[in-house]
Amino acid sequence: MQRGITGEYVTSMTGGERVCAFVPIPLPPQPPLEFSPARQRLLERATLALGRLDSITLLLPEPDIFLYAYVRREAVLSSQIEGTQSSLSDLLLFELPEAPGAPFDDVVEVSNYVAALEHGMRRLGEGLPLCNRLLREMHAVLLSRGRGSGKAPGEFRKSQNWIGGTRPGEAHFVPPPPDRVEVCMADLERFLHDERQLYPTLVKAALAHVQFETIHPFLDGNGRLGRLLISFILHHDGLLSRPLLYLSLYFKRHRSLYYELLDRVRRTGDWERWIDFFLEGVEKTAEDAVETARRLVLLFREDENRIQALGRRSSTVLHCFRVFCRRPILTIGDVGKATGISYPTAANGVAMLEELGVLRELTGRRRDRIYAYDAFLNLLNAGAEPL
Repeated sequence: MQRGITGEYVTSMTGGERVCAFVPIPLPPQPPLEFSPARQRLLERATLALGRLDSITLLLPEPDIFLYAYVRREAVLSSQIEGTQSSLSDLLLFELPEAPGAPFDDVVEVSNYVAALEHGMRRLGEGLPLCNRLLREMHAVLLSRGRGSGKAPGEFRKSQNWIGGTRPGEAHFVPPPPDRVEVCMADLERFLHDERQLYPTLVKAALAHVQFETIHPFLDGNGRLGRLLISFILHHDGLLSRPLLYLSLYFKRHRSLYYELLDRVRRTGDWERWIDFFLEGVEKTAEDAVETARRLVLLFREDENRIQALGRRSSTVLHCFRVFCRRPILTIGDVGKATGISYPTAANGVAMLEELGVLRELTGRRRDRIYAYDAFLNLLNAGAEPL
């Protein structure tokens, strides 16, 4: 539906030039969204796919194994959309104290993303609702180190920002002036908790994501936090028991259309086309996540069978292998600590895994060697290669 412009333009002076900043109308859209039979079926399919994703705990013997790796994959993908060039292996190596080399900005940004997500989940578990305070706390963690750390972490912006172009006068889009940010974000928070609005949680998440990106309330990190907001709404409202739906790969693959649809909402009020795109992404992403989990279970089972064929030697090797199922890049010392076995015993078990082709040594060094469970990483890396 073409509702017309979904906000107002406010003229102000920024950097010595006059700019027209866009201030969005508070949610929900008016007139209300249209739900054709086709759109209703799309919503039902996306909701069913999300339910299958949420029941992934029944498929996996240790759901935290998948969550650990999947969260880090999402951190890599979401940061890549913002221009970083880190891979999943880069992040996992960065998290090892024994890994050589100084930290570099791209990996620090991705590591901050993981920390921000974990902080948000911990605060929700402590009883803090999904609110602007929580978003500011997560933003403070997101920009705590590396690039962006000087751009007011944890604070709504006090100056004008813009998207595209080297200066606001030639920008592709200029979000609300700084004196309107608090009001816009308060309106968004009210929408998230408004029990009178009848839209299902998936639709609410779709609407809130666009509104957050339009407000662009921080000087940096808006894209990453805006994508996290989707998962947090689904978790907070009970659609997901764990934050397992991440749309960054879908947005990355359809990047041009994603930005085009955001612009179309602002210019013409065509929320329905955005909702269709969003729901298609939810369905596809949830199905892909379930399939990845199934393939992981099959991989672990096949490799365990190969190890058990070793006979009497298999017990220690299995202990070592299961540590790599939880963390696919480790040192021998890490394996020893996790299993409680001696360093020489862990070294022998890891050597057997390397001989079987399950593990690959990464450093080529004689000491402080690092091993990777390549097949595990390859399953997660599909689509997560740097742009």
